[in-house]
Amino acid sequence: MAKTAVSMTVNGRAVEALAEPRTLLIHFLRDQLGITGPHVGCETSHCGACTVDIDGKSVKSCTLFAVQAQGAEVLTVEGMAGADGTLSVIQEGFMQEHGLQCGYCTPGMITRAYRLLQETPNPSEEQIRWGLSGNLCRCTGYQNIVKAVRYAAEKLQAQKEAAE
Repeated sequence: MAKTAVSMTVNGRAVEALAEPRTLLIHFLRDQLGITGPHVGCETSHCGACTVDIDGKSVKSCTLFAVQAQGAEVLTVEGMAGADGTLSVIQEGFMQEHGLQCGYCTPGMITRAYRLLQETPNPSEEQIRWGLSGNLCRCTGYQNIVKAVRYAAEKLQAQKEAAE
């Protein structure tokens, strides 16, 4: 099958590679670009382990062809940390509040939490649970994940107030 040049910005870096038209974005990221934070889970859009942020929207990358992301701005969990390796507030929240166990769902949870906090900076517990409802976790029971997102929301709010 003929390959197509696909270019996009991933985690702030312009990338280009050849891909078959049927290549899913998750496989393009992992296999061709070496970006392995998003995980291949169910490959049917049920689990959310493959969640990335594309042009300001949470997307399950197993439901999108790489060619459909042509020219897009893609953010994965790798792009959340600072250039010096410092954790983002959300990543810190997951660590501080024990929001992970096996860690398989964590990249998708963190990426989805990022978009949730962009859309709803001070979410209630119900809004957090609803906002993360497309991402499944088999280990944690979700309570600490909710605490992690609250931690991040509160810390981001405190940073915003300190800057004003």
